Amino acid sequence: MSDQKSSYRQIMKATSIFGGVQVFNILIQLVRSKVVAVLLGPAGMGIMGLFQTALALVSSATNFGLGTSAVRDISEAATSDDEEKIAQTVGVFRKLVWFTGGLGLVLTAVLAPLLSKITFGNYDYTYAFIILALTLLAGQLSSGQLVLLQGLLKIKLLAKANIIASLAGLIASLPLFWFFGTQGIVPALVVIAVITLAIEYYYASRIKIRSSAVTVAQALVKGKGMLKMGFLISLSGLITVAASYVVRIFISNTGTLEDVGLFSAGFAIIGTYVGLVFSAMGTDYYPRLSAVNHDMKQASELIIQQAEIAVIILAPLVVIFMIFIDWITVLIYSQKFLPISGMVHWAMLGILFKAVSWAVAFLFLAKADSKIYFWNELVANIYLLLLNCAGYYWLGLKGLGISFMVSYLLYLIQVVLITRLRYGMYISPRFFLMVAGFMVQAASGFAIAHYLESWPRYIAGMVIIGITATLSLVLLNRRMPLLNMIKTKIKK
Repeated sequence: MSDQKSSYRQIMKATSIFGGVQVFNILIQLVRSKVVAVLLGPAGMGIMGLFQTALALVSSATNFGLGTSAVRDISEAATSDDEEKIAQTVGVFRKLVWFTGGLGLVLTAVLAPLLSKITFGNYDYTYAFIILALTLLAGQLSSGQLVLLQGLLKIKLLAKANIIASLAGLIASLPLFWFFGTQGIVPALVVIAVITLAIEYYYASRIKIRSSAVTVAQALVKGKGMLKMGFLISLSGLITVAASYVVRIFISNTGTLEDVGLFSAGFAIIGTYVGLVFSAMGTDYYPRLSAVNHDMKQASELIIQQAEIAVIILAPLVVIFMIFIDWITVLIYSQKFLPISGMVHWAMLGILFKAVSWAVAFLFLAKADSKIYFWNELVANIYLLLLNCAGYYWLGLKGLGISFMVSYLLYLIQVVLITRLRYGMYISPRFFLMVAGFMVQAASGFAIAHYLESWPRYIAGMVIIGITATLSLVLLNRRMPLLNMIKTKIKK
């Protein structure tokens, strides 16, 4: 029992540390989103979203998943205390980062006319894509700096680099949106990428570490392990981005560019403001699960613990967003974006399904079972894409929220069945009973948001928020001495 409580404490400690960084980044994103929404409107956000999705598509095709696979290699080299091995691993990685970043730059520049035609239906944005090719190189080099910091466990430097880069990018980009409107989108994206690289390079250069000189050919041979593991991860990421890209193109062609902006804005709320819990937990969870991946009893316990904490933390947030989504939307964006409310309501019902499936699906990566990981993600993206297109065609923006909820319910069933059949993982009915209890709370928030108006909605909403938050605190306190920890902190 003491080991379990220690594990829960470790999960909460990591979540609080990285959660702090995520909260700061979200505040930066909040200001940027608000300014961009006011200055550019839904159509401007739609244009920027299409640019970013197209670039992410090329990046996913050329980065070879080094941002994930290399962390394992660098961490293993660092723990070996073999300076020559560390120097060689870092040297190979740095060369691969330059190679893949350069590949992304060249491919984007060459395919610029095609990207413009597919994305916007014309060739007017060809030169914009050529200029934005620079962000592919800068982005991959930036990722390389972060991988070094994470792999060598320089967590404080990693946190500082993230925070300062976010703040500097905001300060530098806002004047471009202010003075040039939609014409400032391309230079703003380039400026953000370059500033981010400069700051992250500065913090990574503070690590006193030797790097062996290797040629590109040597790096490709010696880095075969990184590339092999990263390839299917990258391919999976490519499929995910491609599916998102196709959905945006479908919305643009079937509906309007404004709807693309509304779709991007709505899922930015879900992915950024609610997704901070996943981001905060993932940094610590992945290496811990990897360490026990050969012992399915320990791995299953850790997965369930992680899923429990994720659900317990997310449940009150889900209900809060259900009740106050109109206020949150106006705060983050503007009144023009209020049509996203129905979409977000439905999507929020799927967040708890996502929390559980997220924790379980990490087992594929921890076991380096990249083929299963790839096929699992491929199948999920196929039905997510089909449901998104069908949902928007028949029900508009609300249909996209419904498709999100249904997709993650299917995905949860899928990963639970695969891990059960392939690894013998067992999740007790008691855990699913807890999830069902929180789903009732979320459904109550959904009903209140849909069937009550004005002050009755907010009064009833505050009651259900209070009940959900109290239940979360009680369940957290059962798993770890939360109240005692708070009292100790206050006394200090």
